[in-house]
Amino acid sequence: MKEPFTDLDVNTAESGFYEGYSVPIALVSKLTIALLVVWALIWPGNAETMLSTWNTQLLNVFNTFYIYAAGSFVFFLIAIAIWPSSGKRILGREGEGTEFSTFSWFAMMFGAGLGVGLMVFATAEPMGLWGSNPVTVAGDVAPNTPEAVQSAYRYTFAHYGFHAWAIYVVTGLSLSYYAFTRDMPLTIRSALTPLFGRLMNGVLGHFVDIVGVIATILGVGVTIGFGVSQLVDGVYAITDLEWLVTQSADGPPKPSTVGLIACLLVIMTLSTLSAVSGVGRGVKYLSNLNLVLSLILLGTFVVFGSFLFAMSTYVTAMIDYLLNFFSISFGAYSAPTAEAFAAGLPEAAKSLSAEEVAGIYATGPWGNFEGFKEGLPASLKAADGFEGVAQSLWAQTEESRLFKWQAAWTTFYWAWWIAFSPFVGLFLARISRGRTVREFIIGAVFAPALVCFAWMTILGGTAIDLEIKGIAEGAIQGASNTNKLFATLGVMIENPQLLSGLTIMCVVLILTFLVTSADSGILVMNTIMSGGSLQAGIKHRIVWGVLMTAVIGALLLAAGGEGGDPMEALKNAMIIGALPFTFIMVLMCLSLAKALIRDSMRDSRGIYTGPGDAPNAAE
Repeated sequence: MKEPFTDLDVNTAESGFYEGYSVPIALVSKLTIALLVVWALIWPGNAETMLSTWNTQLLNVFNTFYIYAAGSFVFFLIAIAIWPSSGKRILGREGEGTEFSTFSWFAMMFGAGLGVGLMVFATAEPMGLWGSNPVTVAGDVAPNTPEAVQSAYRYTFAHYGFHAWAIYVVTGLSLSYYAFTRDMPLTIRSALTPLFGRLMNGVLGHFVDIVGVIATILGVGVTIGFGVSQLVDGVYAITDLEWLVTQSADGPPKPSTVGLIACLLVIMTLSTLSAVSGVGRGVKYLSNLNLVLSLILLGTFVVFGSFLFAMSTYVTAMIDYLLNFFSISFGAYSAPTAEAFAAGLPEAAKSLSAEEVAGIYATGPWGNFEGFKEGLPASLKAADGFEGVAQSLWAQTEESRLFKWQAAWTTFYWAWWIAFSPFVGLFLARISRGRTVREFIIGAVFAPALVCFAWMTILGGTAIDLEIKGIAEGAIQGASNTNKLFATLGVMIENPQLLSGLTIMCVVLILTFLVTSADSGILVMNTIMSGGSLQAGIKHRIVWGVLMTAVIGALLLAAGGEGGDPMEALKNAMIIGALPFTFIMVLMCLSLAKALIRDSMRDSRGIYTGPGDAPNAAE
C-alpha cells in the first residue's frame, strides 16, 4: 500500500509585497471583491436586482441539494465519531498536548461560530418561527398561539443545532486532519488531496482556495451586517440619537444607512487592530470576555425571565426535534412551475388573466387563508361557490408556499453556515491541535448545539411567554428582528437603571462578538492565501480589513435605498457564493472518508502516516 500523498506545494512569492503569499489566490480574490464593490457602488440598483434574480433562479434549482448536503454532513460525522479506528485518532503527534485550555477552546469556538447570530436571533428566530413554520404554513396549527410553540422550536433547533455545527466541523476536521496528522498546509486545498493528489498543486488547487476566500468574505459579511444592525439598535436605545435610525410610518424604526456605515467603520477598525495582535492574544481574550458576558446575560433571563416556561419548552422541543430529525435533515420542498400551476387551476379560475394567475402563484408563506382569500381577483369573488374555489387555490399553493418558506429560512441558514464554514472550520482547526477526532466532533458539534438550544429557549421563550400572557402587548412582535432582544429586555426589566446597565452590557457583548468574528475572518483569509502559514503579515491583515469593510458597506448601500432592506443584497450574494463551496464540502467528506479508511489499513500493516518520522524510527 502506498503512503498518502503529502507533497502539497503552494507556490508563494519570495520577495516583494506578496512575500510569503500565493499571488494567484491573492490577486484573483481581491479582484473579485473589488469588482463586486465597484458594481454595488456605481450601479446599486442593477446590483441589487441582478443578485436577487440570480438568487431566485439558483434556489429553484439547488434548494434540494442544499438540504440534502447539510443533512448528510451530520450523519457523516456521527459515523466517523462512532467508528473506533477513526474516532480515536489524534489531530497531531501521539501524546501531543493541546494549545488551549478546554474553556478557552470552547469560548473561541462559541464566539467565532455563532456569537453574533445568537445575539441577533435569540429572540427573533423563535418569535419569527412562532408565526411561520412548515406546520403553520400547512395549516395544521394556527400561528402565534400556544400550540405553535413546539413547531417553532423544532425549526429553531434545526437551524442552530447539530446541522449548523456539523457544517463547520466537516471543514474544520478535514483541514486539521491533514494539517496535524500529515504535516500538510492548513489550507482548503489540502482537504481534497486524497481524491485529486498532485492536481491540488496547480490551477485546481488555486480555484478551491479562492472559492474558500470568497465564501468566507460573504459569510462573515452577512454576520457582521446583522450584528452591526443590532449594534445600531442598541446604541440608539442608550443615546436616542435620531440619525442612527429611520422612522417608518407603518413599522418600527430601522437602522439608517448612515448609522450602519458608521458602526461598520468602528467595528472593522477594532477588528483589524485585534487581527494584527494575532489569535493567541486578541481573539483569545475577546472570546473569553464574550463567554463571561453571555453567561451574565443568560443569568439575567433566568432570574427575571420565564425560566420555567423555557425549561419545559426545552425538554418538549428537544424530544420533538429528535423525533423529527431525519425529516428535517432530508425533507426538501420544490415548487411547481408556473405552467404546471396554471394547468392545475380549478375550472372556475381558468378564465383569469395571466397576470392574475401569476399573482396567485406568487403567494408567499407569511399570510393566512383569510388574507389570501381577500386578495383574490374580484371576478373570482363574484363567482358561485367562491369559498370552495378559494380553498382549492389555497391548497394548490401549499407546496409552493412550503418551498418559499424553506428557501427563505432553512436554505438561507444552510447557505450562511456553509459560506461561514471556511472561516469557522479553519479557525476550529487552528485551535484544535492535539484533540482526538471523537473529541473534536463531540466538543464542536453536540456541546455547543446544546448551549445554543438553552440560549434560544431561555431568551426566545421569555419573549414568546410575555406575548402569550399579554404582558408585552405586541411590543416584541412589532419590533424589528435586530431590536427584539432590546424590546424583550424593555418589557422584562422594570427597573430603569438595571435596564440601562443591561442594554450597555448587550452593546458591549455585540461589539466584542463582532470584533471576534471579523478579526478571525481576516486571520483565516490570510492563512489560506499564504498557503497555510499561521504567521500572516500585518500589512495583509490591514488590506483585508479594508476590503471586507468595503464589500459589506457597498452591499448595504446597494440595497439600502428608500424602503429597502440593507441586508438583502448581502444575503443574496452570500447564498450565491456559498453554492460552489457546498460542492467542495461534499468532496471533502468523500476525501476524508477515503483518508480515514486507508490510514486505518496502513496502521494494520505498520505503515506510519503521522507527522515527521515514525516514533520508533532508527537513528
